[in-house]
This record gives sequence, C-alpha cells and structure tokens, in this order.
Amino acid sequence: VQLQASGGGLVQPGGSLRLSCAASGLTFRSYDMGWFRQAPGKEREFVAAIRKSGHTYYSDSVEGRFTCSRDNAKNTVYLQMNSLEPEDTAVYYCAADRGLILSTLRHARAYDYWGQGTQVTVSS
Repeated sequence: VQLQASGGGLVQPGGSLRLSCAASGLTFRSYDMGWFRQAPGKEREFVAAIRKSGHTYYSDSVEGRFTCSRDNAKNTVYLQMNSLEPEDTAVYYCAADRGLILSTLRHARAYDYWGQGTQVTVSS
C-alpha cells in the first residue's frame, strides 16, 4: 500500500490550499481515509476523516474552514483548506484504514497505512 500526499506549500494567512493523497495497492473504495498534521515539537493531531460512505468528520480547529472529499474513481482523497491561519502550519499526513469506528477515527493509532507527509506553511 502506498499513499502519496501532495499539494503543500507556502501560503499567506487567509489563503487556500488543496492537498491530495493518491492511494495505490489497495481497494480504495473499501478504506476509510484520514488527514493528520504535526507541527514542530507537537504531537500528531487529527484534522479530518472521510468514511467509505463519504461521511466526514473534522477537528474543532478546522471545522468550517477545511473540507475533506474523495474520488473513488481516481483513488484519491482531498483536503481543501480555506482561511488558513499561521497555526495551521504543519506537515500534513494522509492515512488509511479498512474499518474505523467512531470512537477511534480521531486517533492516529487506529490507522494502518500512512503517507509521507506534505509541508504546509502559513506565513506572511
């Protein structure tokens, strides 16, 4: 299984970015997908998840600003990030698991597969 995250970069506060995560080596439509981020000196934290059904979940810090979606035909999950803030600066990781349960989908240890991460820097 390979997860390839891309789309990170440098953006000014208030700007937008769209991250992509292309999956291979798995039956993508059968997997729940998640996005996490890790800032320097901090633990990896949950950002968003999208179930096989398409149902989405978000952390309180990004709710209303970020949108997670998936395209099963392209084996890709997306994270549209709007109204970016300096506090959003981090390495963003995508992750996959065959069957998340509601009580654990916000926990990194629940996911079986991880991508390599893409850097997002929000700065003026």
